[in-house]
Amino acid sequence: MKTAVVIGVGPLQGLGAELCRAAAGQGLHVVVAGRSADKLAAVVAAIEGAGGAASAVTCDTTDEAQVVNLLEAAEAIAPVDLAIYNAGNNMPSNFLETSVEHFEKCYRVGLLGGFLFSREALRHMAPRGEGCLLFTGASASMRGKPGFAAFTAAKGGLRNLAQSLAREFNPQGVHVGHVVVDGGIYGEKIEKNFPEFYEHAGAEGLIGLTGIAQAFMYLYQQPRNAWSHELDLRTHRENF
Repeated sequence: MKTAVVIGVGPLQGLGAELCRAAAGQGLHVVVAGRSADKLAAVVAAIEGAGGAASAVTCDTTDEAQVVNLLEAAEAIAPVDLAIYNAGNNMPSNFLETSVEHFEKCYRVGLLGGFLFSREALRHMAPRGEGCLLFTGASASMRGKPGFAAFTAAKGGLRNLAQSLAREFNPQGVHVGHVVVDGGIYGEKIEKNFPEFYEHAGAEGLIGLTGIAQAFMYLYQQPRNAWSHELDLRTHRENF
């Protein structure tokens, strides 16, 4: 038995939960991590109900002590073989009215948390010379749009962090990858917050949860002599 740690898990019909289900399908004990204990419990119940193994750890990815505890808790179950940083906070703002607090919040969740999570995961993986560390990217990882300066700065920084880690730790046997989700996701978050857009775009205009999770598992399953660092995903309707 090995473990997978997925942080940034929210509702059952969300990307974090879908990544957890996909990791459980690989025979991994999934440590489901996020800030809402109720949502984590629902994901664990769904995995166990399908015959998988999972446990929940409430964790704020911007809190160093909590992130250290998260990875130690996972290692206590079994060696961490897959670690996925899925936390993010896409919060638009008018740049001239952007407060320091808003910018820092985007940075802390989008980038600082990625640093803390990857550092602790690699502290366990690198000495063993194996494991897979993956990051969830966004359109903002690749390009900046008006009204999203703070979010873009964080996601662009996370992508560069992933590249740096890949170049440092791939030779040590740890596969580091980054998945650009270039568009809206067909899940609960958009359905709840932007119902008219969700209805208009539909399943053909928003990126499917299953397809995204399959891309992550594709990276996880790649053999050492054929590793990809980055995949980009979008619907057939998305401009890029």
